[in-house]
Amino acid sequence: MINKMLIDGQWTDAADGATWQVVNPATEAPIADVPYGGAEETTRAINAAQKALARWQAMTAYERCGILRDIADALRARVDELAPIMTAECGKPLGEAAGEWGACADLFDWFAEEGKRAYGRTIPARKPGKRLLSIPQPVGVVATITAWNFPAYLLARKWAGALAAGCAIVGRPSELTPLSAMALVNVMVEAGLPKGVVNLINGEPAVMGETILRDPRVQKLSFTGSQRVGQILMRGAADSIKKLSLELGGSAPVLVFADSDMHWAAQQGVMAKFRNNGQVCISPTRFYVEQPAFEEFVDAVKNETEKLVVGDGMLAHVTNGPMVSEAGRDKVEGFVDDAREKRAALVAGGGRPAIEKGYFYNPTVLTDVTSDMRIGCDEVFGPVMAVSAFSTLEEALQLANDTPYGLAGYVMTKDLSTATRVYEGLEFGIVGVNDMVPATAEAPFGGVKTSGFGREAGQEGLQEYMTPKFVSIGLD
Repeated sequence: MINKMLIDGQWTDAADGATWQVVNPATEAPIADVPYGGAEETTRAINAAQKALARWQAMTAYERCGILRDIADALRARVDELAPIMTAECGKPLGEAAGEWGACADLFDWFAEEGKRAYGRTIPARKPGKRLLSIPQPVGVVATITAWNFPAYLLARKWAGALAAGCAIVGRPSELTPLSAMALVNVMVEAGLPKGVVNLINGEPAVMGETILRDPRVQKLSFTGSQRVGQILMRGAADSIKKLSLELGGSAPVLVFADSDMHWAAQQGVMAKFRNNGQVCISPTRFYVEQPAFEEFVDAVKNETEKLVVGDGMLAHVTNGPMVSEAGRDKVEGFVDDAREKRAALVAGGGRPAIEKGYFYNPTVLTDVTSDMRIGCDEVFGPVMAVSAFSTLEEALQLANDTPYGLAGYVMTKDLSTATRVYEGLEFGIVGVNDMVPATAEAPFGGVKTSGFGREAGQEGLQEYMTPKFVSIGLD
């Protein structure tokens, strides 16, 4: 794999020779030095995307489909090579890393076909001498800025849709996890992607973001990351009236009703909560359990949590790797300390394991959580499960919706009426009913409220990168 930026089909270093050291969060040891650029590299990448746009847009959807299909096939063929790259830089266990690369392939497969269905429509005219058409066209050059928690999947979810629509791309991954992005681009180039269609840059976040925002040739910016940065980008996009998609995380509630199988509910909850150490935008965090089943659920969760094994994700028996950074672990510790100071009860975990190196934190379960605690309404983005009780469905919905976030929510119940009332009442863009892993290539992903706007994946994920052109034809 070539660990460099890709601009106009050329692997390149930073113009000033600057580099960034990528660190393995499980060992705290450096694993690679990668180019670390700035405004110059960003402008060059935009130039290249603009130059490549006309050729890529002129290809038929079927021609683009063939290339996207080849990318998907190449990713599946190389999962065993790609997974350790991801584990080394972000810490997730090898099994999770392999699953992420497989999901990337699914996205390229889905959009390869969906690009063929970028249908327009004929509109009945009021007068016999007119023909009215609506034609979807690619928005143009697209910039993407993505987070570190899914360092390949977040790119694939944006890029596959944009490429299928006929857009050219400038992508900036997180500086914490650039190696997976570089690996993805290596595979895409080898699969036949024309030069300049995708350009990968790595460098100073503020400088690169500002350069993207100021350049009028960038017609759309798609961002996954923090609410704070999303607000900055939204303000900056106003000057050039850029189209935006923002996915800004969440604080996902889970409503567990007493008619559920508590052993199954605990297994599913622990699996979803501690996947990728809770460093997942749709990670369930706030569990609300109907009062008659509260103690049974907590006991089952404690039992399941204590089965988890913390350690280096390269080891086959490990279920939970490290946090991605020391700052991330410190944030989690702050959430837990705040909750315990306000009289939350510690059921399982808490604190760091006895591992000399690495940014590890034990999977943790808290009860007696209230809304005045940070864990009660904010995004912890770490391995902490908060469990509280409720008495009525109305109370459960009030507790669940008592957050500024609105990305994902969940409900566990065997009763169809209860499930319907809950998924209709939850103020979230995604709702899982007895399903704790609802994200999939063929369905829209995105939030409401301060979790952002815009959708990725599904039919909607293609339309995000297209704009309708209205054509009115007058006949003789």
